[in-house]
Amino acid sequence: MAGRYTTHGQFRIKHGIIKADSASGNAEGSVVVDAASGESGNFLRDNRMKDSVLEAQAYPEITFSPQHIDSHLDDHGNFQAKLEGVLMLHGSRHLIVVETQGKLTGSDLVAASHFSIPYVEWGLEDPSVLFLTVAKEVEIDIAMTGHVTWLAAEGAQHTGRQLAPSSERALAAAVASRSEPLPNK
Repeated sequence: MAGRYTTHGQFRIKHGIIKADSASGNAEGSVVVDAASGESGNFLRDNRMKDSVLEAQAYPEITFSPQHIDSHLDDHGNFQAKLEGVLMLHGSRHLIVVETQGKLTGSDLVAASHFSIPYVEWGLEDPSVLFLTVAKEVEIDIAMTGHVTWLAAEGAQHTGRQLAPSSERALAAAVASRSEPLPNK
């Protein structure tokens, strides 16, 4: 019986910004990842992933563009959100839902997200070989920090962590400009 192994790795974010209006559910922006930056600690596996699976020379960026948000922020700054959007991977567009939870302290955001990528189903190469079977779906966990800028529409008031919208909707923009890892607990 073959054992099950989990491989951990990381990719570098090139840049990104997400704008979300929790009142309407509208979301926009993009987060761009350098496809060639993937590292798991195994040089051969990493090169195969970049060259054969992701084909990073032909498709150098992986982009997530949010379209809709469903979120809840409590009085203590804890939040949960489902961010629906388009993942551009290997030249193809795929609808995904990113489950996110975290904490907003003032304007500082610390969050963790999760989603799955059925990469073989999406047409990417299956790296399985004779005696090594690789899962056909990759589970993605993201740890992030960022800065939130509250953009109030005319007449909207920002009260602590809550926005009190007027007749115009208030827009919150979470800027994902920092991609340093979260400290270990």
